[in-house]
Amino acid sequence: MSEPAEQQQQLRVVVADDQAAVREPLAAVLALAEDIDVVAAASNGHEVLEAVAAGPVDVVLMDLRMPVMDGIETTRRLAERYPEVAVVVLTTFADDDSILGALGAGARGYLTKNAGRRDITRAIRAAAAGQSVLDRAVQDRLLATARAASGAKSPASPGRDLPADLTPREREVLALIGLGLPNRGIAEKLFISEATVKTHINNLFAKADIRDRSDAVRRAIEAGLA
Repeated sequence: MSEPAEQQQQLRVVVADDQAAVREPLAAVLALAEDIDVVAAASNGHEVLEAVAAGPVDVVLMDLRMPVMDGIETTRRLAERYPEVAVVVLTTFADDDSILGALGAGARGYLTKNAGRRDITRAIRAAAAGQSVLDRAVQDRLLATARAASGAKSPASPGRDLPADLTPREREVLALIGLGLPNRGIAEKLFISEATVKTHINNLFAKADIRDRSDAVRRAIEAGLA
């Protein structure tokens, strides 16, 4: 008798949006994915925290502008209390305060509501795996903000504001993280193993005092590498 096929791991997701007209259809669409189980829907930050406390939860798909407790504060509290839970922001807002606030609070992904189902499910899977996914428009906004803040007149000196002891390979890896590539994609791009990629990431995170992959994306963009 043949062995039964191995069951695909389910990602337990909370959908948070204050508008039922957005929240309910989004939850229904995500539930169509075989590997996603929408375990709760929340209309504000307090409901998100309650759902995560009842757990287990892998990913929260988070709106930013919600009553009672907004998405940034909720993300900050989740990072403090439940660091194993990944947050992907899904919002109509792509201004500097919203983007930097969410990433600074610990969000692993940031999408605008122009994102399609495929983009959202990809971001959820990436966040659950510890990776970051940023909307291209968000990356462009961060890059413009970083260049304006640094007063950069040309891209002739990429890598500024990074530790001098980062190796060229570590800078390459950071640049590719900034472009949103997962470890496997970085390995394929540089023709090295995933284990070697992980070693470079551990080293550059320690040298540059980078907290996580979202922080790495921000640093790569600020340094003009992505």
